[in-house]
Amino acid sequence: MRNWRWGFLYLAFLLGIEAQRTERISGSAGDVLEDDPVGRLKVFVYELPSKYNKKILQKDPRCLSHMFAAEIYMHRFLLSSAVRTLNPEEADWFYTPVYTTCDLTPNGLPLPFKSPRMMRSAIQLIASNWPYWNRTEGADHFFIVPHDFAACFHYQEEKAIGRGILPLLQRATLVQTFGQRNHVCLKDGSITIPPYAPPQKMQSHFIPPDVPRSIFVYFRGLFYDVGNDPEGGYYARGARAAVWENFKDNPLFDISTEHPTTYYEDMQRAIFCLCPLGWAPWSPRLVEAVIFGCIPVIIADDIVLPFADAIPWEEIGVFVDEKDVPNLDTILTSIPPEEILRKQRLLANPSMKQAMLFPQPAQPGDAFHQILNGLARKLPHDRSVYLRPGEKILNWTAGPVGDLKPW
Repeated sequence: MRNWRWGFLYLAFLLGIEAQRTERISGSAGDVLEDDPVGRLKVFVYELPSKYNKKILQKDPRCLSHMFAAEIYMHRFLLSSAVRTLNPEEADWFYTPVYTTCDLTPNGLPLPFKSPRMMRSAIQLIASNWPYWNRTEGADHFFIVPHDFAACFHYQEEKAIGRGILPLLQRATLVQTFGQRNHVCLKDGSITIPPYAPPQKMQSHFIPPDVPRSIFVYFRGLFYDVGNDPEGGYYARGARAAVWENFKDNPLFDISTEHPTTYYEDMQRAIFCLCPLGWAPWSPRLVEAVIFGCIPVIIADDIVLPFADAIPWEEIGVFVDEKDVPNLDTILTSIPPEEILRKQRLLANPSMKQAMLFPQPAQPGDAFHQILNGLARKLPHDRSVYLRPGEKILNWTAGPVGDLKPW
């Protein structure tokens, strides 16, 4: 039965005719993908000294292309957006542009050690020069925090958990890539967004849509982080190691640590693309899979996915519990061909792809607009966010001693 099912499945995708059709996204999630936030909210962008943003970027332009670049592009987008207001008295939301992930190692990895001091310094500045922070202690402010573990500001999970979310951000709305249920680094009310993936780079690798999807399961990346976790049990909670150990010799699985120049083209030739957790539960693979119409196989227990109130992830993806990785072949070959075809038709919908990208210039329905839609759905603010004169809730001296040093 399984061989027959796979033979039928392979034939259907070899022909590729049905999968090229698109399907309308409907229901409680998809209906809001095309919402227009203009006219539904107004955002005031604080003018900060360039040391908080532009000068940091000038020092290391690599920040423009790494997976945390949403903080830069969101700032640029808001400066020319129709939702921007120059009158703070009419603003629904206040945005503080701080590039906290643009301190990179020679290998291009962000070092978040200065981030809490930088963020704290910026908040002190806006609290001293404008009255708006003080009247709510940030409850009508939002911040972009695209670190591995968001506003916990550390790339190692145990230390991030120990730090917790920066105390001064406890009342603010966080726009963050990290999302995992019941985790101290995910704040209630956060807007979870996709990591940045360069739109132009991906678009330059599109292949004709009638090319058959001749790869059943595709993955390129680490299975073991030998430098930090030699045994492989902690990195990805062992899920990636389990993929390799169980399927390295399986002909249905095209998996490797090599990253070929045809990586994007290969994803467009694949039916399923594995999106396992790494040190954090998310990676740009999720964005790439959606853009290239490859059904994402999400292996990350309790993950909170980008724009989950707008994108029907259950309909376009396949969710596999980490403990079930050894059964991946059975799980995927058991999915009926008609269900796979429907997922592919949904993935082919342009609005689905657009919502995952931060293009320059911005385009209707893109990730910038999905963030604004998320903010608009939080309006109007409850009157309880406004503090009584002299009332204080946040503790400015809470957190690690090192965070209190001037930046």
